[in-house]
Amino acid sequence: MGTKGKVIKCKAAVAWEANKPLSVEEVEVAPPKAHEVRIQIIATTLCHTDAHMIHPQYEGAFFPVILGHEAAGIVESVGPEVTNFKPGDKVIPLYMPQCGKCKFCLSPHTNFCGKLRNFRNPLDDQKLMEDKSSRFTCKGKPIYHFMGTSTFSQYTVVSDTNLVKVDDDANLERVCLLGCSFSTGYGAVVNVAKVTPGSTCAIFGLGGVGFAALIGCKLAGASRIIAIDIKSEKFARAKALGATDCLNPGDLDKPIQEVIVEITSGGVDFAFECVGGAKVMRAAMDSITVGGGLCTIIGVNIGDKGLNISAVELLMGRTLTGTSFGGWKGMKSVPKLAADYKNKKFNLDALVSHTLPFDKISEAFDLMYQGKSIRTILLF
Repeated sequence: MGTKGKVIKCKAAVAWEANKPLSVEEVEVAPPKAHEVRIQIIATTLCHTDAHMIHPQYEGAFFPVILGHEAAGIVESVGPEVTNFKPGDKVIPLYMPQCGKCKFCLSPHTNFCGKLRNFRNPLDDQKLMEDKSSRFTCKGKPIYHFMGTSTFSQYTVVSDTNLVKVDDDANLERVCLLGCSFSTGYGAVVNVAKVTPGSTCAIFGLGGVGFAALIGCKLAGASRIIAIDIKSEKFARAKALGATDCLNPGDLDKPIQEVIVEITSGGVDFAFECVGGAKVMRAAMDSITVGGGLCTIIGVNIGDKGLNISAVELLMGRTLTGTSFGGWKGMKSVPKLAADYKNKKFNLDALVSHTLPFDKISEAFDLMYQGKSIRTILLF
């Protein structure tokens, strides 16, 4: 007997309240409605964006919710009017939707979509399906979706605008990283900053996004890549991926930006801030050269008070920008990235530090909080 059109009971990690570990529960996942797809998640991972929702200082939280936004799986069934997907397809959920019709989707200058409406608090978007209801229940209660994906569930339901198909031979335990971390860091380099051959780069933070940015800088032909992190044990991996210099701010007797300006005779051409927080953003901005330096903000920190920028800094030819999902339009670009991985243009294995069964999701969060992991793959 098939599961199409039926409620599926499965395992999921539910966030019931802030500042508490996720609870692995049995949930019910309803069949997909019009323009929706139900997916069996094979591999998912986590990042600080998931942790933001349960952070005690995050003001926009909603509970109970199934988090998760970086994953890969297989289509179990499709709802009415779905034409681009069929059962058995290997897919990657997209937290950046692509309706293909709005002014953003039709513009070549952005990867945003009009389905996103809360630009001041994007985590609050896509917490329900288009009909303003949830496909998840647990213990008789409806459970919110998260970023239109909710991949911390063995089965999830997404809009057909939040999904992209990859090749049948794709390695789901690796291409899941294309759902967020790799695409974000790599895209920040090649799409947003457009790093040039022979240039100098500084990468602040060596998590999944930072290592992806490092891979991008190396492939772009940067002549000097400075990797910065407070965990020196990450430096061997960074050098293996192409970093020419590795700096731990805790080992220095002056601010990190002063050291970077000094060793580069004026500052780097490109800086990538992959951590979040005003202090790190300030350091990244101060590390770029006048007369053309570009600082790209990627990281977000809860409770951050923002960054003060003077007019003089910009008048001197420094540029500050930011990116979400690396500027990629997911439906068009993610399959190409998956093909690039298959063709060995880059190695996603370098971002995977741990692989755990899904039941150990709390251990995965602990590894992330302690800075001991880059990306932990969770398998159902």
